[in-house]
Amino acid sequence: MRVLALDTTNRAGSVALVDGDRIVDEREGDPSRTHGERLPAELAALGAPWPTIDLYAVASGPGSFTGLRIGIATMQGLALVTGKRMVGVSALEAVAQRAAERAEPGTLVASWIDAQRGEVFSALYRVGEAPVFTPERLVALETPAVASPAATLAAWTPYDLRAAIFAGDGAARYAAAIGAGDRGPHMAPPVLLAGAIGRMAAISASRGVTASPAGIHPLYVRRPDAELAREQARSR
Repeated sequence: MRVLALDTTNRAGSVALVDGDRIVDEREGDPSRTHGERLPAELAALGAPWPTIDLYAVASGPGSFTGLRIGIATMQGLALVTGKRMVGVSALEAVAQRAAERAEPGTLVASWIDAQRGEVFSALYRVGEAPVFTPERLVALETPAVASPAATLAAWTPYDLRAAIFAGDGAARYAAAIGAGDRGPHMAPPVLLAGAIGRMAAISASRGVTASPAGIHPLYVRRPDAELAREQARSR
């Protein structure tokens, strides 16, 4: 199964071509240009003609509101015109899957995605014994949320995070708050997500779990600014 995968949760994002359990090609996007300017050209640059793609996979969030909308709409359009199915993948889970590739079962993995405004999108998982990129590989302990790094860590006090793996651009930005180091949690190196998204989507499709283009919806976690502004205007 050939999967075309896209991540637009941050400024750079990434694209990937996956064939079964193999990442054929994975590339970082050009952060100097917007996703609207770059897509679908960055996908086409992978060299896989649209009719040869069996499945379209996209990061459903959380992340940049504008990036999510553009990324999902791009893949919906491609899937619609080619008559193919789609899979939406949680970016937080993709981050954790990458961090858990070589982790021992029982390891805690904390996904932190930079949410701007001094906040992070977060989720906490325990690594299981199932193969990497399968849903069973990760057991969700804390579901997706958004808060400051301090508030997130305070909410996770029931867990022993000293041997945990922290991953994602939010973890990199707030490494000092996490206290990563020789005696603290381990910091996973930054990675691209599109390849993991494609691998996860291929496994979902092999189990018959796919959606029509209209069935893919963004996972915002935090309410969009426009929605909050409308509520504030009405209250005034």
